Amino acid sequence: MAVTRLGGVKGMNDILPADSGRWQQLESLVASWARSYGYAQIRTPIVEPTALFTRGLGSVTDIVEKEMYSFEDALNGEHLTLRPEMTAGVVRAVIEHNLLYDGPKRLWYFGPMFRHERPQRGRYRQFHQIGVEALGFAGPDVDAEIIAMCQRLWDDLGLSGLTLQINSIGDSADRARHREELVAYLTRHESVLDAEAKRRLHTNPLRILDSKNPAMQAVIDAAPRMVDFLESSARAHFDALRSRLADLGIAATVNPRLVRGMDYYNRTVFEWVTDKLGAQATVCGGGRYDPLIGMLGGKPAPACGFAIGVERLLDL
Repeated sequence: MAVTRLGGVKGMNDILPADSGRWQQLESLVASWARSYGYAQIRTPIVEPTALFTRGLGSVTDIVEKEMYSFEDALNGEHLTLRPEMTAGVVRAVIEHNLLYDGPKRLWYFGPMFRHERPQRGRYRQFHQIGVEALGFAGPDVDAEIIAMCQRLWDDLGLSGLTLQINSIGDSADRARHREELVAYLTRHESVLDAEAKRRLHTNPLRILDSKNPAMQAVIDAAPRMVDFLESSARAHFDALRSRLADLGIAATVNPRLVRGMDYYNRTVFEWVTDKLGAQATVCGGGRYDPLIGMLGGKPAPACGFAIGVERLLDL
C-alpha cells in the first residue's frame, strides 16, 4: 500500500537554506537599525487569548470576522488565536508586566503572524512582520520619528520607489461626526455599493473608503473626508507632523481615503506603498493608537507604531 506524501499547509511556506541567508542578513540589519533609535526587542507568544483581538482590533473588522485562526483549547476550554498581528500582544505584555512604570518605552519585534487569506504573491497565511511600538509618547514628534525610521531602513536596504501616504482619522468625537455624515452620504448612493460595502455600511463604514472596486470609486472619491471633521487639537497634531516631515525632507502625500483595518487607531495613520509588487502595494502600515492601552485594561497612555511585511520587503 502506497504511503501518501504529506505537504505543507497552503500559504505557509518553507524557508529553505538557499533563502535563509537573506532572512538572517535582514534580521541582523534590522536589529542594528532598531538599536540605533533606542528600541529594545520584545518577543511575545504566537498564541494569545482570542478576546485580546476581538476587543483590541474590533469585532467587525475583516481580521476578526474572516481571517483569524481561532480554536478552543481541548484541555481547559480557553478560546485561543494564532496572532494575526502583534501590536495587541505587545500592549498586553506591557500592561501585564507594568513596563511603563518608569516611563515610556520603545520596543521592536520580528516574527510570524497568521491570517486565513487567499494566498498570492506578497500575501500568505503565515507571514512575517518587523514592527516598532513607541509607548507613552504623546505629540507629533514620535510620529515623525517612526516614519523617519522607515525612510532610514529603505535607505539602508538600497530600496527606491517607496512613497509615503498619510492621513489623520482624528479622535473619537471627530470620527463620530464624520461617521454620521459618511453613512448618510453612502446611504444615498447605496445602489452603487457592492455586497461587502452594504454589509459594512452600519458596522464599519470607514472601511468602505478603502474599497478597490472600480464601480464604486467615483462615489468614494466624493465622500465626506475625515480630515474636514478634525477638531483643533487633532488638526494641530496633523499639521505639526506634516511640518516635521517636511523639515526632515520626507515627501508625504495626504490621502484622505487612507484608513487602517483595526479599531484601535486614532489621529495619524500612514502607509508606505510601491508599484513594484502588483496588487500588494502596501509594504508598511501604521499610525497612532492612543486608545488601545486603556481598551485592554491598562492605565491609558499614548502610543504609536508600524509593521512592515517581511516577505514584501524581501521581494523588493
